Amino acid sequence: MFSPEQENISPSSTSSSKVPVKYGELMVLGYNGSLPNGDRGRRKSRFSLSRRPKANGVRPSTVHAACTAQAAKAISNKDQHSISYTLSRGQTVVVEYTHDNNTDMFQIGRSTESPIDFVVTDTVAGSQSNSDTQSVQSTISRFACRVMCQRTPPYTARIYAAGFDSSKNIFLGEKAAKWKTCDGQMDGLTTNGVLVMHPRHGFTEDSKPGVWREISVCGNVFTLRETRSAQQRGKMVEAESQELVDGSLIDLCFEDCPLSPQVEAESQELVDGSLIDLCFEDCPLSPQVEAESQELVDGSLIDLCGATLLWRTAEGLSRTPTVKHLEALRQEINAARPQCPVGFNTLAFPSMRRKDTPDEKQPWVYLQCGHVHGYHNWGSHRDRDRLDRDQEEREPGRSRECPMCRASGPYVPLWLGCEASFYLDTAPPTHAFSPCGHVCSEKTAVFWSQIPLPHGTHTFHAACPFCAQQLSGEQGYVRLIFQGPLD
Repeated sequence: MFSPEQENISPSSTSSSKVPVKYGELMVLGYNGSLPNGDRGRRKSRFSLSRRPKANGVRPSTVHAACTAQAAKAISNKDQHSISYTLSRGQTVVVEYTHDNNTDMFQIGRSTESPIDFVVTDTVAGSQSNSDTQSVQSTISRFACRVMCQRTPPYTARIYAAGFDSSKNIFLGEKAAKWKTCDGQMDGLTTNGVLVMHPRHGFTEDSKPGVWREISVCGNVFTLRETRSAQQRGKMVEAESQELVDGSLIDLCFEDCPLSPQVEAESQELVDGSLIDLCFEDCPLSPQVEAESQELVDGSLIDLCGATLLWRTAEGLSRTPTVKHLEALRQEINAARPQCPVGFNTLAFPSMRRKDTPDEKQPWVYLQCGHVHGYHNWGSHRDRDRLDRDQEEREPGRSRECPMCRASGPYVPLWLGCEASFYLDTAPPTHAFSPCGHVCSEKTAVFWSQIPLPHGTHTFHAACPFCAQQLSGEQGYVRLIFQGPLD
């Protein structure tokens, strides 16, 4: 169920010439350690990026501004990478790309063709099998994006929208958003776009939500479009400062807004006409951002309009709990012999290899209050008929009244979060997401409950990283209250 890749590897452990340098890993949000039917080949829930035996990176070189013979040759040459920008039926700009010995390229997308290193399909919240995702019309591009990793320290990873197809071409048609930059180069956006969010303070216990941005084909950073497929691009996010100019507006709301409209060239100096609105420090609508770029940092989120990926660096993974550590925490909880406060039967989390299979000793929780019980079939508010366990699992979220405190709310089984890379710390699993019941550490629950993940073409909501279900309730999670053994 778990691959060897899930055991953390520190950068220092890859110093041997026999072990390739590990740049980092990409994890798909919504999967608890593996795909529902298991990881197979390039279709899996996590993908490790390591230094290739031979560099395969590319960089832009010659630009053909007209439909010349050279441009046609660049497109038809299967040994030549190129990007074609169709401006009109009679005008196409072709940019040739040449080999780059200093970088490795990794491509991600829905296509199963050979140029794609990591095959990603749409994530369906709470899906239990791959067939659940196959029935959904995909919004992920066949060649969604590419990641370029520097082959030498500090092994910087950069992301670009769109990937090269089997003919080593990228085509941006007439309807795609495209433009000429101030230095005469071409750039553009893919149909549904590639969004990136870098967390503030890294992926640590102090992490805060960053700001969602869109990445262009050439790796430039832009504010979000009105909708994912709008032809009008957002505002380019260039080197930003704290300088205020005449007429600057300041809203000191939450500092870490994921939807923040950016203002170029800003400073702390107030000028005539500056307006100041003192709000909270961490506002999701704040115009303040740190220097932004296409460089991925530990904890960067990449949204492909249908699936969201988490980037973890090799150094960051070395600080992350391992699957063995989570298993030790599971055994420690079970060794404490928590009991159902009504039935007095001992509760136990099932083996992590049976993370989706109900167990007779499975802990259940009342999400309104956090009291943990064993399974029982009384207290339903929808009707007073006795329910069996299978029916309860088919129809989760039925309102139940807790026998301990009389609080009414959903009553769901608890599942240990098994994807260690989603954890911010190594603390014990004491909190559960609502309404799915996935259990993790407190700081991990707090962090993910604050992250607005893209949903559809223009909405955002917080979701459980282990199953992608939209969070509910006041906080999106609840602190678990276990009862110890009476003896």
